[in-house]
Amino acid sequence: MKALKSHKDLKVWLESMDLVVAVYRVTDSFPSSEIYGLTSQLRRAAVSVPSNIAEGAGRKGSKEFVRFLYIALGSLSEIETQIEIAFRLEYMSDLNTINERIYFVRSMLSGLIRSLGE
Repeated sequence: MKALKSHKDLKVWLESMDLVVAVYRVTDSFPSSEIYGLTSQLRRAAVSVPSNIAEGAGRKGSKEFVRFLYIALGSLSEIETQIEIAFRLEYMSDLNTINERIYFVRSMLSGLIRSLGE
């Protein structure tokens, strides 16, 4: 892998930023009673994905980078679970669109981890 100028050079970071926007848009329609519950939790988990990618990219060495990429993968699993909860509570009607984004980002993260030799 060539040296990064910035985490912003990573397509996975850009895609994860789009996921954050999608999560914020979806949670805008959640009941106000969830503002400190599911809405807040989902948004924090979503923001965690590109944040961990960025932090890992800024660290020295691929081993540290990979550690942060695994944390980002964990946050994706959180988002996936919380989206399923929101769907079951009927806070949202379309599960597929956001899940496709989650799967795409997960696939990209996994590929990046593999490319770094972990």
